[in-house]
Amino acid sequence: MLDPYTVHTYYLGCSVPDARIGAYIYLRAQPAFRLAQGGAVIFRGLENTAVLDAEHHDYRATMPWPEVDGNVIRVANGLTITVRTPGELIRVQYSSPDGATGFDLEQRAITPLVARGHIVPGEEDHHAGARREPGGIEQFMHCTGTLTLRGERHNVDCLAVRDRSWLQVRREDPGGARRTPPVGWTPISFGDELSLNVTSIENRETNPAWLGLYDVPDGAPTHYSGWISRSGETRGVSRVRRNVLEYHPLQHAALRQELEVEDETGETYRFTGEAIAMSAMHSWPNIAFHDSVYRWTDARGQVTHCTYQEIWFDDYQRAMTARARASLRQLV
Repeated sequence: MLDPYTVHTYYLGCSVPDARIGAYIYLRAQPAFRLAQGGAVIFRGLENTAVLDAEHHDYRATMPWPEVDGNVIRVANGLTITVRTPGELIRVQYSSPDGATGFDLEQRAITPLVARGHIVPGEEDHHAGARREPGGIEQFMHCTGTLTLRGERHNVDCLAVRDRSWLQVRREDPGGARRTPPVGWTPISFGDELSLNVTSIENRETNPAWLGLYDVPDGAPTHYSGWISRSGETRGVSRVRRNVLEYHPLQHAALRQELEVEDETGETYRFTGEAIAMSAMHSWPNIAFHDSVYRWTDARGQVTHCTYQEIWFDDYQRAMTARARASLRQLV
């Protein structure tokens, strides 16, 4: 019998950096109930402090089980995912009920499939005694096509990560995930030569905003999962140092940050990043979740754009909101 909290997930996304637009495309299926949720959220700029601030929000909490016809998955809100070549080529389509917003995207793999770790710390604690083994993959894609936002058409040509998981047990009660400082998901790709993704917290010695709220021992690992792809060769990650330089004054997520990653061979990679679009997103009821489009620059001056996603718990939200209010009072 399946645990009621079992989920299968699909995350796909895209961006139009010149227009400061990001798209969050998600499907979460709950097989124990034969229900699904998800959809398409398109956001622009940095002022999206609530989920409904996004330019287009069609994320539905309860939908029928998706229709599956061979390699085509159709979701009740109009999202369609077609797996043209498993592990290589996917088509993603969506049209809003009024036809004014939608996209037609082709995503072609530029990295091998990588088995991914648990994104939410503590998620693995709920899999003891599971009858079937949970799993997941990540992969970078070259995404091309068109995106239309309220009748405004944009060409899409970006690098985007996709995430797929199955049979994960994700509890939604307050104790369902391990209490932790804000967790950042930082996929970065410069094409075939270099792609990477790490899930990490800010390092204690960088004086992060979470100091005093969470007890993280000195020397404790700061990353929960990570991988690097170098021209098709996949390497593990041995060390991550993430330093947030500026937080959004209202959304609280990282607005500017530095990332240093060391792979299992000892090679080190350094990046600086800045958000050009950000929005609050629907997620678990008991965590805050923000998606963003980040402009990343490497040590050689190369520039790319990718999603950056961050989650945190209510104690961090209350602390950051209190600090923001105190700052405003000082200005009055």
